[in-house]
Amino acid sequence: MTPQRLAIEVQQIRKSYGARLALDGVTLDVGAGEVVGLLGPNGAGKTTTLSILATLIEPDSGVVRIAGLDVRTHRATIRQRLGFVPQSLALYPSLNASQNLRLFLRVHGLDRKAARQACKNALDVAGLADRAKDPVSILSGGMQRRLNLACGIAHLPQVLLLDEPAVGVDPQSRDHILRTIRGLADGGAAAIYSTHYMEEVERLCDRVFLIDRGKVIASGTVAEVIALAGGRPRIEFAFAGAAPIDWYEGIDAAELPSPPGAIGRVTLALANVDAVPELLHRARKLAGELPEFSIRSPNLSDAFMTLTGHSLRDAEPD
Repeated sequence: MTPQRLAIEVQQIRKSYGARLALDGVTLDVGAGEVVGLLGPNGAGKTTTLSILATLIEPDSGVVRIAGLDVRTHRATIRQRLGFVPQSLALYPSLNASQNLRLFLRVHGLDRKAARQACKNALDVAGLADRAKDPVSILSGGMQRRLNLACGIAHLPQVLLLDEPAVGVDPQSRDHILRTIRGLADGGAAAIYSTHYMEEVERLCDRVFLIDRGKVIASGTVAEVIALAGGRPRIEFAFAGAAPIDWYEGIDAAELPSPPGAIGRVTLALANVDAVPELLHRARKLAGELPEFSIRSPNLSDAFMTLTGHSLRDAEPD
């Protein structure tokens, strides 16, 4: 990523709320046309990071640039180039969909004629053209989420900040939201996408930044983060009875503990999938026929749990 293409630059930002350190030297970047996933447990610092980028709060220290402009000195200009979609719905329930959009567009400085056309375009993108005159209060949850996104993107911002924009929606609305964001990025926008849905990140994001306790603990493509966590493919067999302990001898594999009482169930962590054909051959020879088996590759959820730990956290919201 060359510096002239960077749309978001964050260098060593720190932020405290009283005695609690929310961000401890976070550094990240996003290029034009790129979608970057922002992941982390509850209270890790994701929302604080997005709030700083959205110019809603200031960092205690560090440097933040949006489209080459410092957020401390060019706040008003930056806000015209930003699209912020918060997790909480930022809509007026008593206004209809069209009125909500035109309100946000006028706030961004568009005149009446430009706002009218941009509103029509945004309703089309959100799939809500036929519900333009309906009050927000009677729209479904998925429709409200799509309208929430439309209000953040209707002015065609250079930078998108998305805080769980598809939380709690139906599969069709989720798919529509993800395709819309990907389309905006393909058109040159830079996006930061914060979510707890790992499959969304695997589908949508070009790179990932994993934050924990206010620090970036891993970054890279999805594949790179999974590899960083040391994830290994697994194969599980279901034999009719207990298998000999040496049946996979000579193969680079490690047997994982089975649940109590799971006689005949064997799970192996593999160095790579090249060992699968030999394992299947031995399993068939051992059982007289090929037993039931399944293969599972490591995914982002596995990496997340490995890198952040498995313990439940109820940290203060950031």
